[in-house]
Amino acid sequence: MYYSIQHQTRFRYDSPVSESIMELHMQPRSEGRQRCLSYFVKVNPKARVLQYRDHLGNHVHHFSVAPKHTQLLITTEATVESLDPDPLPGFLPVQAWDELDRMLQFEDFWEFLMPSDYAGPSELLKSFAEEIHASRREDPLTLVVELNRSIYNAFQYVPKHTHVNSPIDHALADRKGVCQDFAHILIALLRGLGIPARYVSGYVYRGKGTQDRSLDGASHAWVEAMLPGLGWVGLDPTNNLLASGRHIRTAIGRDYADVPPTRGTFRGGAQSELDVLVRVTKTDAQNMEDPAKELLFNSNPPVFGERIAPLEEDLVQQQQQQQQQ
Repeated sequence: MYYSIQHQTRFRYDSPVSESIMELHMQPRSEGRQRCLSYFVKVNPKARVLQYRDHLGNHVHHFSVAPKHTQLLITTEATVESLDPDPLPGFLPVQAWDELDRMLQFEDFWEFLMPSDYAGPSELLKSFAEEIHASRREDPLTLVVELNRSIYNAFQYVPKHTHVNSPIDHALADRKGVCQDFAHILIALLRGLGIPARYVSGYVYRGKGTQDRSLDGASHAWVEAMLPGLGWVGLDPTNNLLASGRHIRTAIGRDYADVPPTRGTFRGGAQSELDVLVRVTKTDAQNMEDPAKELLFNSNPPVFGERIAPLEEDLVQQQQQQQQQ
């Protein structure tokens, strides 16, 4: 299946700012059954857009805007081919736990096993793990699917109940949150059981008949768990789903802190307001251009090159991020 993705991000400032530096994790990955066929970035005010790939293979675009401005508009477009993964078996043999432990002795998964900024242990997480019987039982595949379903059943999906930098304890205490909260909770549970788990940032196509509770018009997040004989298996606790061809992956990391859609700094004391609009539509392989162009704004095409140097620490006034829902 072919998908067209448009993602518009607008920052408005209540007074002029300068020296904005922005980093984007928005380009869909090309691997497995997903291919990014086209991708471009437009920035207003105009800026030279550069690109590099990090150690996990994520495409990272970045740019700087030196002159004073009261608005920053970023528009990205992508065309992606994404197919469903191979069907999973109903279960794995009980001996798969031993196979998993042997695999971890010879392969390097340490960064997806250790606690990270937003996916670490806590007393509330420990209590929740006991409540849902999160322990090594049955087989690894059966367990991760059950944990995925348990989070879906235990939590209400409430947009804006948490913030971009909320720890998992906020969602655990209130049993409410959004996709990044549920992903972090599942990651922390899996790592606590010795199952490598990573955060996936991306988009979900919501067609007719889907029962997703996550919002349309926003980016999404889910989890991948490393299982013996299967590799990385995608789990969407927000919607109680296994990741399918309509889950379009843009970046992977230890947690949200590694791969927010946007992250940046600027010089100035202004307050900022963020608006995000995402559109994911099916498209014809013979007609890759999406006729809906109202998201596009005149700006320069991207120019690719080497990574720019980071801004000096004393210039940084504010970090800009958008929550994934």
